[in-house]
Amino acid sequence: MGSNLYPELVRYLKDAGCHIVRQGKGSHEIWFSPTSKRTFSVPRNTRKPHTANAVLKDAGLKKEF
Repeated sequence: MGSNLYPELVRYLKDAGCHIVRQGKGSHEIWFSPTSKRTFSVPRNTRKPHTANAVLKDAGLKKEF
């Protein structure tokens, strides 16, 4: 598999004003986005660009991966 994209994904989310709400099930975290005004799940083991872009989309942000 590819390298872990989680640190870079978190950087994009924090720069957009998103913040972690709580720990989810397993390796997931629940975040809130002020852009989309909703919560979304972020897997801590994100390795695929497709998954990282889906998280950004849930946060109301543009694709970066």
